[in-house]
Amino acid sequence: MAGHSKWSQIKRKKAVTDTRRGQMFTKLIRELTVAARDGGGDPNFNPRLRLAVDSAKGANMPAENIERAIKRGTGELDGVSYEEVSYEGYGPGGAALFIEALTDNPKRTVADVRHILDKHGGNLGTSGSVAWQFERKGQIYVDASRYHEDAVFEAAIEAGAEDVLQEEDEFIVTTEVAAFQAVQEGMRAAGVEFTQAELTFLARSEVAVAGKDAEKVLRILNALEENDDVQRVHSNADIDEAAMAESR
Repeated sequence: MAGHSKWSQIKRKKAVTDTRRGQMFTKLIRELTVAARDGGGDPNFNPRLRLAVDSAKGANMPAENIERAIKRGTGELDGVSYEEVSYEGYGPGGAALFIEALTDNPKRTVADVRHILDKHGGNLGTSGSVAWQFERKGQIYVDASRYHEDAVFEAAIEAGAEDVLQEEDEFIVTTEVAAFQAVQEGMRAAGVEFTQAELTFLARSEVAVAGKDAEKVLRILNALEENDDVQRVHSNADIDEAAMAESR
């Protein structure tokens, strides 16, 4: 299955090992707030909030920060009102980009996104221009050093997962959106813990990008990830190893 990009793995690991931790907290707080606003403040009855809480705990966010973000979402505390927006575009080499954001100022955010793309040889597209190249999926990550492949595969598939792949030091379990929670619960019941779970957009097929184009695409991805308004960036770029190694 396409979509298990090396860039995705690198950015997740960097988020918890370098100076991006504070920025990651900002993004998680916005997700907690919006999830609570839209579905209520009880994670037991709000799957999106439960996922946000699990992600925040996985990033070692203090419990009081999580509680405050939820209360801002439910209106118990004053807070900023965020709007969910998405942008579509292309980077060098024909790489498609699907960008999710939570912002209190869409005009500012679209201007920032356009500037980043233009600066590095990309361009902002119209709504629907690249969305068809991606599909919504759940992904669950398991530390490969803790479990045998057969145990992870059996637990995931029996719980309703679509696919299990190993990428370097972790297993990646892919699910349909409707089965996402059930697969997590089934894996836990089978004794398989995971390091992270997320709903994401996976590329239906990938485009090989190398050389200078690969370097520019990586600069676009990094710049977008560093923008506080941008929550997630998805691309169908299959970036060559040499360029990827320099981004580590």
